[in-house]
Amino acid sequence: MSLQESGEMYLEAIHILSGRGSVVRAIDVGEYMGYSRPSVSRAVGLLKSGGYITIAAGGAITLTESGRAIAEKIYERHTLITEFLVRLGVDRDVAARDACKIEHSISDESFGALKSYVGTILNGNDLST
Repeated sequence: MSLQESGEMYLEAIHILSGRGSVVRAIDVGEYMGYSRPSVSRAVGLLKSGGYITIAAGGAITLTESGRAIAEKIYERHTLITEFLVRLGVDRDVAARDACKIEHSISDESFGALKSYVGTILNGNDLST
């Protein structure tokens, strides 16, 4: 199953919410993303059928290995691009919004080059952490 940008955004949100240490449910994802229950329900169903998440009997959502890999990839891109833009003088909120657009469309090759360049500029400091 090919994942669209919206699916990547849901996986990233689940990843972020999971990192907060609490159980993630569809309602949490909806509140975090500002989406309606029907939208979240549809997306969660698609992610489950695509093998990106599992849902326990109590409604707890867990990323599968493939879901986690995508979520971590998107989150790393978001974090690095946001920090790069902030260091260039862009307001943090603007940088985060722009990073959200860029993170889904930048190629692996271009992101790898950007990540390497940023690491070189900062003398090996990793912006993605």
